[in-house]
Amino acid sequence: MAGKMAVGVLGATGAVGQRFVELLDGHPWFEVVELVASDRSAGRVYGEAVNWKISAGPPAAVSGLVLKGLEDQLESRVLFSALPAEVAGPVEERLAAAGHAVFSNARNHRMDPDVPLLIPEVNPDHAAMIHHQRRRRGWQRGLLVTNPNCSTIHLTLALKPLCDHFGLRAVLVTTMQALSGAGYPGVASLDAVDNVVPYIGMEEEKMASEPLKLLGSLRDDCFVDADVAISATCTRVAVRDGHTEAVSVALRQPATLEEVAAALAGFRARPQALGLPSAPARPVVVMSQPDRPQPVLDRLVERGMATVVGRLRPCPVLDYKFVLLGHNTIRGAAGASVLNAELLKVEGYLE
Repeated sequence: MAGKMAVGVLGATGAVGQRFVELLDGHPWFEVVELVASDRSAGRVYGEAVNWKISAGPPAAVSGLVLKGLEDQLESRVLFSALPAEVAGPVEERLAAAGHAVFSNARNHRMDPDVPLLIPEVNPDHAAMIHHQRRRRGWQRGLLVTNPNCSTIHLTLALKPLCDHFGLRAVLVTTMQALSGAGYPGVASLDAVDNVVPYIGMEEEKMASEPLKLLGSLRDDCFVDADVAISATCTRVAVRDGHTEAVSVALRQPATLEEVAAALAGFRARPQALGLPSAPARPVVVMSQPDRPQPVLDRLVERGMATVVGRLRPCPVLDYKFVLLGHNTIRGAAGASVLNAELLKVEGYLE
């Protein structure tokens, strides 16, 4: 493995699991040596068991791996979890207790009082909660870290520079979320074509609460939420990949349009300073064209790891409004967890 760290992917046959496998192929620090799936797929060769949907086929390096089951013994130090929420909670806790570093994409533990909900550009200091987590749970080497909901990640990446420069008082957001956010086969074609579905279960609640933990502080082994009012409406639209969000913000300090644009475009943070392999050079990309961003044109900006902002303009109700776009299964899911693991490796948590 040439010094690379052994990693495994839980839920490797699903949509997000496939993204993990794709993004980790050829990674300079991590090498996939274990793939885990449900009991109905365990024991089968990955290349034969997976219904691969994101490219021509799964990477050759993992196609021949035999899928393990959720109860099997795992050897990998790092585990990336793409498990569905219905099973993720207890499985992830058991594996962390056994000494694994678990990076979860599931919702189950995001709001736990001792679990970091992490975006490395936004709140890298929250990783320090791992020390308290280990003491509280009696874990010696294990840890559990989560990444936020796919829409939350892209919203919060755009809010962070505004929060830092001007403060935030209120946020109003309406999402137009891609079909791949529902997994595969996801939304039935007769529900999606010629339609907008104005409800996604539990999505609005996550978007209203998760940014507050992300933009908040860590004090005396406790997370303190940011003081921002967030109102979210979440919809499903007939787009394959890429969540679009219409956002209006009320700032705590006056700012010109030029100052807001400069804060967004100039945003850089710890992953960029460290040169982490998966970090986008520009976490937030600002576009000036009047009809951008668009999913089909812009979802792969910065390899799908950036939040793309356009149509920045004054808002007659709040202060400013804009449209953002982000790839939901790359930066919004698998890529977010991989970047979290890269940060924690550099910070020494994976020793």
